[in-house]
Amino acid sequence: MSNLLIIGAGGVSRVATIKAAMNKETFTKITLASRTKSKCDEIAKFIKERLGVMIDTAAIDADDTNAVVELIKKTGAEILLNVALPYQDLTLMDACIKAKIHYIDTANYEHPDEAKFEYKLQWAKDDEFKKAGIMGLLGSGFDPGVTNVFCAYASQYLFDEINYIDILDCNAGDHGYAFATNFNPEINLREVSANGRYWQKEKGWVETKPMEIMFKWDYPKVGVKDSYLLYHEELESLSKNIKGLKQIRFFMTFGQSYLTHMKCLENVGMLRIDEVEHNGMKIVPIQFLKTLLPDPASLGARTKGKTNIGCVIRGIKDGKERQVYIYNVCDHQECYAETGAQGVSYTTGVPAMIGAKMIATKKWSGKGVFNMEEFDAKPFMDELMIQGLPWEMIEMKPGERYEV
Repeated sequence: MSNLLIIGAGGVSRVATIKAAMNKETFTKITLASRTKSKCDEIAKFIKERLGVMIDTAAIDADDTNAVVELIKKTGAEILLNVALPYQDLTLMDACIKAKIHYIDTANYEHPDEAKFEYKLQWAKDDEFKKAGIMGLLGSGFDPGVTNVFCAYASQYLFDEINYIDILDCNAGDHGYAFATNFNPEINLREVSANGRYWQKEKGWVETKPMEIMFKWDYPKVGVKDSYLLYHEELESLSKNIKGLKQIRFFMTFGQSYLTHMKCLENVGMLRIDEVEHNGMKIVPIQFLKTLLPDPASLGARTKGKTNIGCVIRGIKDGKERQVYIYNVCDHQECYAETGAQGVSYTTGVPAMIGAKMIATKKWSGKGVFNMEEFDAKPFMDELMIQGLPWEMIEMKPGERYEV
């Protein structure tokens, strides 16, 4: 039904590729490519042994647009799923424009030399995507991704108007290390150490110091965790696309050990993203730190516990105030048993595949560059229920908080 090219071979790619193979009636051909072909071959071997499905593998430099175009032509791919690094979003989008195939990613573009992430440069390619007659789907992970779909579902089916959204991301997993990150250390640490921001209709963007705002939230099926306000990319598109919105914020949980380690590393300059000279060589401290920390893909077998990611949404329905909490709970060990990857990779990889499936089955279609909330949310919500990320909804009292 559709020929899928997946670029990247980390934990998220592993999950997305396995899930695509589980949906072989939709993805009739799958090619997995990355800079290190041996990683692709290992995933392909796992899929062949577990599912009896054959996938092709290839070596590719995702920074080389022309090489990606040639690979697209060679494989005959109709959809490119980018689960490589956010630094490579633009080169892969350009490849899709040249080859005239659909594009999907899970995180917005980041410049390698600047700790800044935004949709601006990706949105700017809208006209080129329209001229090529193709679709670009941005941020089809969990957050961004599923959280956008939760908000769209609420807007389309549960409310007449949405006024307040709090996105709450809790990872209560324990990997046993004193300090490690659950996804790419460089991306993770840049995100967490940056100033926080949230959006209000009256004030626009309000900036906060890193970890300045915190509350203790009682997460269903997980328990009470410290939750800190961060800036997260889905705020940029949701504040633009959810009509009637007065405020939107994003919170993520962190343990004190993680924050202490991160602050120490920041204080000694290990989170710097500019070059420094060391023994006559130029190195980037945060990239050097990445080589010292455990590979996130290696955490799966060690990680125990659950994730809980969801949205508390408040607004108006039939002239009355309403508030709902839509969330998913995922178990790290169950994810590892199924895919060989921990829950953070699972919660991103499954929606990445579903996004590709939405395009392949033409349940979502269009020409240009889109965010997740711009489509009918129901088919995506239905797929979550059958692909391993079932969602739940609690009807709350308007203004109710699970703060402790």
